[in-house]
Amino acid sequence: MAKADKKVKDSKLNITPLGDRVVIKPLDGGGKEKRSAAGIIIPLAAQEDKADRGVVVAVGAGKIDDQGRLIPMKVKVGNKVLFQWGDKISIDDEEYYIVSESSILGIIK
Repeated sequence: MAKADKKVKDSKLNITPLGDRVVIKPLDGGGKEKRSAAGIIIPLAAQEDKADRGVVVAVGAGKIDDQGRLIPMKVKVGNKVLFQWGDKISIDDEEYYIVSESSILGIIK
């Protein structure tokens, strides 16, 4: 069985996601207003439907299929990813997202 408690060693994050969930720390100050090249402020509501970038800080063990077999996770702690959707949480004044692995669009190399 895969080890579920995989965390970045420097992180103070004390959470282990269950199943096929992943904890992501957003890059580029996620959750803040952004400005276009022309200086126009893009409100948070307009940004929510777009994919975001982040670093994986914790992963669950994986998903269980219909036959009871564990499907291992494809992402690992430390991967930079492009993701959509997820529940935003705040731990020690740091923002994180908890997403299903299926909400991760790709690994950034």
